[in-house]
Amino acid sequence: MDIFDVLALVGGLSLFLFGMNLMGDALERSAGNKLRSLLEKLTTSKIAGLFTGLAVTAVIQSSSATTVMVVGFVNSGLMTLRQAINVIMGANVGTTVTAWLLSLGGIESDNLFIQLLKPTSFTPVLALIGIGLHMFSKSSKKKEIGTIFLGFATLMFGMDAMSDAVSGLRDVPQFQELFIMFKNPILGVLAGAILTAIIQSSSASVGILQALASTGQVSFGAAIPIIMGQNIGTCATALLSSVGTNKNARRAAFVHLFFNIIGTVILLTVFSIVTAILKPVILDESATYMGIAVCHSVFNVVCTALLLPMSGLLEKLVYKLVPEDKKTEETPLLDERLLVTPPIALEQCEHRAGDLANFAATAIRDSLSLFSEYTPALASSIREREEQSDEYEDLLNTYLVKLSSHNISVQDSEEAAKLLKIIGDFERISDHSVNIVESVEEMREKQIAFTPAAMQELSVICEAVEEITGLALDAFLHNDVTAAAQVEPLEEVIDNLREKLRSRHIQRLQQGECTIIAGFIWSDLLTNLERTADHCSNIAGCVIDMAQENLNLHESLREMRSSSEDFKKSYQSYSKKYSIA
Repeated sequence: MDIFDVLALVGGLSLFLFGMNLMGDALERSAGNKLRSLLEKLTTSKIAGLFTGLAVTAVIQSSSATTVMVVGFVNSGLMTLRQAINVIMGANVGTTVTAWLLSLGGIESDNLFIQLLKPTSFTPVLALIGIGLHMFSKSSKKKEIGTIFLGFATLMFGMDAMSDAVSGLRDVPQFQELFIMFKNPILGVLAGAILTAIIQSSSASVGILQALASTGQVSFGAAIPIIMGQNIGTCATALLSSVGTNKNARRAAFVHLFFNIIGTVILLTVFSIVTAILKPVILDESATYMGIAVCHSVFNVVCTALLLPMSGLLEKLVYKLVPEDKKTEETPLLDERLLVTPPIALEQCEHRAGDLANFAATAIRDSLSLFSEYTPALASSIREREEQSDEYEDLLNTYLVKLSSHNISVQDSEEAAKLLKIIGDFERISDHSVNIVESVEEMREKQIAFTPAAMQELSVICEAVEEITGLALDAFLHNDVTAAAQVEPLEEVIDNLREKLRSRHIQRLQQGECTIIAGFIWSDLLTNLERTADHCSNIAGCVIDMAQENLNLHESLREMRSSSEDFKKSYQSYSKKYSIA
């Protein structure tokens, strides 16, 4: 093996790792909503959690990524430690899919149809289709499919290049002696663990082992301990991601480590006893692509079958290692570790945006109730919700900007843009609620009272604002286009109400029924109520735009007002409902 073979090996390894990363990212983006729905269906059932972890890892082709994701979920409070244990076990089984895909490279036959199954036969076609879809398709979904094909083709070309580069090692005695040394199970486990910890992917390290096995110098006796060690090495990624997290997240990372260490110790002990007593002939035979895939799958399936019933003991073990303390840990509102999984990070943002929306809607409803019954405690709680809304808006804005800088799908990018628009509107609604509180407090402090007629008119517009806020909240929380469509006609009714109430105030002022100071407060109240309705209109418009895959808010509203019969009927209905004598 000369310097050119070494360069070819390095180039092949680079292509292999790049292709795996490219394909995994594209699969993750394509899975998007499916990935979210899978994780939403998590239950405390061991089997449900196991199959969730298996399915997610099979989709994104990385148990390390799944485990890092799980650590982030636990840290954010989106998943319990018990759920995390089951998902982590499933991830270890799901990661075996990659080895089976790579094992296609070992197919050897003179049969034409079997030869067509070999990656070198069909990956050039996949690469051609992939580059065509990626460069010329306008559909984002087709572009992602093209990227998946390109990633897989790059991965397989890299695998083939590595196999060709190391083929000369079959005649190198030192290489054979190296793998004879790895027949010592402890050394084999250490080698597998160190290699996997360095490249942070058990799937990639299994692929490298399969490429080396193509030389015929890697026996099953040497390969099996290396495979066992690879499962321990893959824990490095999760352990690193748990640095700086809360105790439960660190426990999840340690569960991953202990699960793999305990499984390796048990099966390595069995392997050593069998090797010493029975001395199976197969252990001295050369490992094949398919053989390594089988060993990898059997090891992970057996480990999971052994330890799944003992998940409760694993939980107790990590609680002993990372004990509770008297100080209560705060769960982060948004965990930046989830940014590596944009669909899940976006779902986390949606949950927090829902909290912000509820804060704002509750604040405006409570502020409207102050006209009939004022209490300092209620006024204080409104101000607290406004402060919470400010905090959530700042965090969400920063997080969504960071998320947008990642390579996310078009659909997720549009969802992030929608959230950025909507959270600003909800935060402004909470600001208007505090403005209303201040107006009520000013009236109490200066002992100002509106006339009975003014109070009756105010109650009408307050009821309309309370209803429009509820419609906007439902539209956002449930993506309810029907509720969203009711917002705009009601907003126009509120605009008209504001103008009528201003005109009537001027009449009362001219007739000496109202003071100038009361008039200033009246004007401020009407402005805050009308602007609250405007923000509700913006929120509903965004929901409608997302449903229609159109981000031009003003155009949607113009079309609705000018051509929609439903708009006209709703407008007439709300006009009657909120008419003033």
